[in-house]
Formats: sequence, C-alpha cells, structure tokens
Amino acid sequence: MEQTQRKDDELLQLVTFSIGEEEFGVDILKVQEIIRTMEITKVPRAQDFVEGVINLRGKVIPIIDLRRRFGFSSKEHDKHTRIIVIEINNMIVGFVVDSVSEVLRIPAATVEPPPPVVAGVESEYISGVGKLEDRLLILLDLDKLLSGEDMEALTQM
Repeated sequence: MEQTQRKDDELLQLVTFSIGEEEFGVDILKVQEIIRTMEITKVPRAQDFVEGVINLRGKVIPIIDLRRRFGFSSKEHDKHTRIIVIEINNMIVGFVVDSVSEVLRIPAATVEPPPPVVAGVESEYISGVGKLEDRLLILLDLDKLLSGEDMEALTQM
C-alpha cells in the first residue's frame, strides 16, 4: 500500500518537445543540454535516420533525426529546430526535434501505459502517455529508442 502512495505523489520532471503535431516528453535527468542546430557533418553509409555528427566542445556526437527515426516526413531545420543532447547507455547522442517546449512536472499518477501504436510511433519506444489538462504527452523511453545494432553502428562512426 505504501508503495502505491509514493507513486501517486511522485512528480515526473520532463523536457517536452514537438515533432510535427505531436508532443513528446523525456526524463530531464537524461538530458545533458539543449542546443541550436549547427553544421552537421554527413557520415557515409550511416542509417537513414542518422543525420551525421557534430563537434560539441571537442566531442564528436552522432546526431539522430527523430522525425526520420519515427518515420515522419523530413523537414528543413528552422529557427525553432533544436538538438537535445542525451546520454544513452554511456554514449552521448543528439536528437534533432522540431522545437523544445518547456520543462514540465507532472504527477506520475497521470501517466498511463502506452497503447500499441501512438501517433505512428511504435510502442516499444514509449514508456507511457501523460494526460495533461488539454493534451496528451507521449513519454519516450530513450534507452529503447536505439536498438543494440543502432548503438553498435553509432559507436563505429
């Protein structure tokens, strides 16, 4: 009983961002920083969702276009486009998103398990769906966003 109580009181801190019309959230503790887009160097024979690499303060970081990863149509980068720098499995990766919205605190109790498919995004990447007053927020499980093969390919770059 006590454990259920703690979960209900727990607040999730999320960085929210959008891709197309959909709004997503990721655990703020996974986010290292959010940067404007910069020149991205293409990498030959990389997977189609890998946009390339950037040099961020002396570190070469692979950049993944979340639009393409989720099968959305490509879009030119604009003044709202951001790169969310995240650590996944001890590797620093940048994810290109259409825009970053805000940092939200939502009660864990408002999060439901994901349905099989949400907004065309496969449920394996989704940890839950947060119900906010006027909208739904798709919570991504970043550790599952890239398969072992994907991670292997990124390490080789």
